[in-house]
Amino acid sequence: MPATNIFVALLRGINVGGRNIVPMAELRGLLASLGYDDVVTYIQSGNVVFKASGSDDHVAAQMEHAIAGAFDAKPSVLIRMPKELQQIAEQNPYLARGADTSKLHVVFLNRAPAKGAEAKLDPDRSPPDELTVQGQEIFLHLPNGAGRTKLTLDYLERVLGVRGTQRNWKTLLKLIELSVRRS
Repeated sequence: MPATNIFVALLRGINVGGRNIVPMAELRGLLASLGYDDVVTYIQSGNVVFKASGSDDHVAAQMEHAIAGAFDAKPSVLIRMPKELQQIAEQNPYLARGADTSKLHVVFLNRAPAKGAEAKLDPDRSPPDELTVQGQEIFLHLPNGAGRTKLTLDYLERVLGVRGTQRNWKTLLKLIELSVRRS
């Protein structure tokens, strides 16, 4: 029998601006029908914690296929394991400087950017906003708020040639808490 793991799925582009509507109760039911256990969602933007067997690539592909078949949406599904989320939280370079956590965000990428891609990012695009790319994540410090930054997900994806989804610091910490509870 394959090992069961705890997964955190981050769905990109659902329930935003009245498009790609995926009700969380229906999503939980759909994932349970796939054999996933202990499925819990957090807020309406596509954060799911659950137990399943298989690789993260297999689970992500299975979820994308099932969601596309059940809803009028085709989100990208990015998977992180609980331990990865904890490491991401510990590695935030802006915490050591005492940054206001309500101004911190993480962009989760489908893969690390190609070598040299990071150099194409304009560090002066949106002062006083800051960004740090570390592997498959981008840490954002947005003193004026996410709604005013020019360091948008579209900009980051286009320049880096990757797909991603963004979460605020509070959501990251809640996903860690939810996933640790299921351990």
